Amino acid sequence: MTLYVVGDVHGHLVPLTRALRGTGLLDEHGAWSGGDARLWFLGDLTDRGPDGVGVIDLIRRLQGEAAAVGGEVGCVIGNHDMLLYGSRHTPHSAVTDLRDIIGVWALNGGQEADLAGLDDGRSDWLAALPAVALVEDHLLIHADTMAYLEFGATIDEINAAVRQIMLDRDPETFGRNTRLLFRRFEFLSTGGPDNARDLLSRLGGSRIVHGHSTIPETFGVPPEVVCAPVVYAEGLAVAVDTGISLGAACLVVPLPLQQA
Repeated sequence: MTLYVVGDVHGHLVPLTRALRGTGLLDEHGAWSGGDARLWFLGDLTDRGPDGVGVIDLIRRLQGEAAAVGGEVGCVIGNHDMLLYGSRHTPHSAVTDLRDIIGVWALNGGQEADLAGLDDGRSDWLAALPAVALVEDHLLIHADTMAYLEFGATIDEINAAVRQIMLDRDPETFGRNTRLLFRRFEFLSTGGPDNARDLLSRLGGSRIVHGHSTIPETFGVPPEVVCAPVVYAEGLAVAVDTGISLGAACLVVPLPLQQA
């Protein structure tokens, strides 16, 4: 099996489809052609771009097509996915003292077409997504943060807690829980490698793979030159969010990577 990951797509369905075809995971008709490959998305499927609902629908379809031939398509939930979900189900849940979740969603690129298209089936699918996945010794998460440990001490505990948050739709707590996954840059600078080691020792795996913080904003490079993920934190973390909404390419990243 070959493992591939895709960072934050943010509704950019056409570049995503093009990138998946270029990697051989989709055929010319848009059907799964990856055989027994494993493809994981790292959250933030919606907002900012033109067709977040289309991205959700593509992933849902590919899950069935891949499973039928021994492959796998998975996805961890991102903060924007929680924002969209909360904007439908708990729109006035407080994220901060000044803003509710639908206000934060709108300020962070929320698209009315995504909200209008989030029917029960798509909502239920988002609610069932894991927050953390351990795949072939890679710890797959959306955000580069230690905040996952505030949901639980193990992968199973974290995923169960996040799923319960999605199912409960508690307006008193949903926005504040979503805010935890806004945290970022916690594997950078002096204490970053220690944080990465700590998270890996608790949850498993030998390397963290995340989206959320774009490569241009994290490492100070122009979006148009981003052509590969970045390995950092003494080789313990891989950033794969190219910054597609900033004008960068959509990358389908094969794992494992060699440390630069």
